[in-house]
Amino acid sequence: MLDEISLKILKILQEKARIPNIEVARQVEMAPSAVLERIRKMERQGIIDGYEVRLNPEQFDRRQIAFLEIHTRSVGDRPQTGQDLAAIPEVQEVHYVAGADCYLIKLRVADTNELAAIVREKIAVINEVVSTRTTTVLQTYKETARIPIRG
Repeated sequence: MLDEISLKILKILQEKARIPNIEVARQVEMAPSAVLERIRKMERQGIIDGYEVRLNPEQFDRRQIAFLEIHTRSVGDRPQTGQDLAAIPEVQEVHYVAGADCYLIKLRVADTNELAAIVREKIAVINEVVSTRTTTVLQTYKETARIPIRG
């Protein structure tokens, strides 16, 4: 179980992962060495899963977001199908979802022409794929990987 100080450290790191350790220590009113030890412990425990740079998609001509429902031949999760979808570089997320019994993926591409080519050349050729349903995003108001932390 995480105490109040560890939760505060996690909130700070989610806001700005590159914040200097000394600044985190100042905000939680602890010695920098104690904060560093807490962070390392949370990394070892798998609470902190890694650090990632968020790039501006417009700088890389990746303005278009699309979500695809991918219906498969087999009922149930087929790990190989999920792995095949995850191997496509433009795919940012792969989820096996209940209800429709399919995969839901998120892609980031330059435009609808590139999206069509990926669906045709990289997704439709996967053996388990029967059909796809595409939803394109017109405007994004929030996009984050942050997890709400209570405490």
